[in-house]
Amino acid sequence: MYRKILIILAAAGLSVSVAGCSGVVPGQDAASDQVGQTAAAGASAAASRSVAAESATVPRSSSPTASLRLLTEPASGIGPIYKLITGAKSSIDLTMYELADPTAEADLAADAARRVDVRVLLDQHLEKSANNSAYEYLSARGVHVRWAPAGTTYHQKTLTVDDATSVVMTLNLVARDYADTRDFAVIDTGRADVAAIVATFNADFAGRAITPPDGADLVWSPTNAEASVLSVIDGAKHTLATEDEEMDDPAVTAALAAAARRGVHVTITMTADSEWDGAFAELAQAGASIRLYPDQASALYIHAKAVVADAGRSGQRVLVGSQNFSVASLGYNRELGILTSDPGIVAAIAATLAGDYARAAAYSPPPASRSGAKCTATATVYDASRKENNVYVRSNQSGQEATAKADGYSGSYRTDGSGYALIYLNGPPPGARITVTVGGATCTASD
Repeated sequence: MYRKILIILAAAGLSVSVAGCSGVVPGQDAASDQVGQTAAAGASAAASRSVAAESATVPRSSSPTASLRLLTEPASGIGPIYKLITGAKSSIDLTMYELADPTAEADLAADAARRVDVRVLLDQHLEKSANNSAYEYLSARGVHVRWAPAGTTYHQKTLTVDDATSVVMTLNLVARDYADTRDFAVIDTGRADVAAIVATFNADFAGRAITPPDGADLVWSPTNAEASVLSVIDGAKHTLATEDEEMDDPAVTAALAAAARRGVHVTITMTADSEWDGAFAELAQAGASIRLYPDQASALYIHAKAVVADAGRSGQRVLVGSQNFSVASLGYNRELGILTSDPGIVAAIAATLAGDYARAAAYSPPPASRSGAKCTATATVYDASRKENNVYVRSNQSGQEATAKADGYSGSYRTDGSGYALIYLNGPPPGARITVTVGGATCTASD
């Protein structure tokens, strides 16, 4: 895939000056004695703050939607996020799937040097190598940085400042992605949501199990994500508009297809990828309208994850956050999104999706998908220490034996009524090329 993960979209109801952004660059380190004092003071502050937050009851706001504001990328720029970081007075919590932004990293280090309690949690399950540089830079400068709990992909992208403001993002803090990717970020000051996010961060940072609190309008993976996505799709009466980086969850695909068949106007905008052709064919046949951007440097890259139902009508809702439409994202990863009916948020995201759809090219099924047997497959590492892989197979053949093979190992499972199968493949190391056969079709994947 041309690019991995991105950042924020056009500002709706938010006026933030970029003039206050830090000018610090990675080479401008704080003096070593100040960093040492910061680390000692910060460790004590982090411990006391964690205990206090976890022992508190998470409140529910009676009017949560009034506390939400939207950023849209690339139009908004990363400046508002930098300003929140540099404006912190007492604490910063950052959970990030991938961190590769020298300015953000320098700003976090500068905060720690002025005795802000900065805690950073980075994914190690899939992105440890990509995050190593940021991990080493921050840990050497008084930031409390830890790897997220092993065995789970931490795809969440959330910044919390002073236990009062949280930013729930579809984007990673990766500087190379800022200029040409479509992403959203919701700035949330609702007490219930922020308290729930802080309580979950405290548990994750300590490596303790937790069922994340729902707050007022939070959507967590794996606890309530798929049910929330399906509730938006199944509840739509007139229109559904969605953007996502992946289309690999059979339940979501089936729900979108069912909505189109019952007369809902379904529009889907994504970046082209042959992995999703099976789902696209099913959706197009059901009557959904699909438009795609090419996966090339000159085109906008769709990294946003959002679904809007009945925009401008009674019952309108939007779900936006880190969740892709994939089995792993909805059912296994740590992810965070927001489900809201706030009219300003719904209108802004709906307008962006409509504009992106209008500028994209109509989906045209490849010749191989018009007739005959076909399949697509994706794979993820379930447990690297045991060399366990999940292989997700989508085909146009129901009730057939699907077999996945790699490095002399194999696993099989029969496809269900929609041609889908989940194969547990034990033995191949992470990164192995996996070949899948189902009926007369063959497809490949790597984890």
